[in-house]
Formats: sequence, C-alpha cells, structure tokens
Amino acid sequence: VQLQACGGGLVQPGGSLRLSCAASGFALDDFGIGWFRQAPGKEREGVSFINVGRKFYADSVKGRFTISRDNSKNTVYLQMNNLKPEDTAVYYCARAPRLPFSLWRAQTYYNYWGQGTQVTVSS
Repeated sequence: VQLQACGGGLVQPGGSLRLSCAASGFALDDFGIGWFRQAPGKEREGVSFINVGRKFYADSVKGRFTISRDNSKNTVYLQMNNLKPEDTAVYYCARAPRLPFSLWRAQTYYNYWGQGTQVTVSS
C-alpha cells in the first residue's frame, strides 16, 4: 500500500497548483482520501476529503480548492486556486478505511499517509 503525493511548488499569490495523490496496492474508490497540510510551527490540519461522491472542505479553502478523483488512474487531485501565503505548508494525502463524515478531520481514522509535497505561496 502506497500513497504518492506530488505537484507542489513555488507559486505567487493568486496562482494555482494541482496536487496529485496516486495510490498503489489498493483501489482508491474503496476508501476515503483526505488532504492535510502542516505549516511550519503549526499542527497538521485537514484541508479536504472525498468519499463515495461526498466532498468536504475546511472553511479556509472553500471556494478556492476542489477535490476530485479519477478511479481509472487511481488518483485523487486537489486543485488549488487563488492561493494565499497562508496556504504555504507541506501537503499530505491519507487513506481512511471508514469514518463518520463529520469526523473527516480526525487524523486517527487515517491509516496510510503519503510523504508530503511542499507548497510555497510567495511573491
């Protein structure tokens, strides 16, 4: 079982990036996938989650980020638009076998994590 997150980089405020989370060893559509991020000196926080057609977002990214899934590529994406300096963080994807949707931010429900990809928003 492996999750490979990629797509991070340096972007100016207002710019866009698309993160990818490629899964191997299991079928993505059997699990919920969450995106989390950790900024320097801060705790890791939930950004977005997708499962069985349901999508959830942190208030801080609603309207700017979009999560999607391509089952044929076994990949989950996080399209990030109108990026802000406060979006700077290492972004992780993670797999949750099952969880109450209201608790998608609870990291204890996730049993596999990708290695993280750095997103830096700066002029």
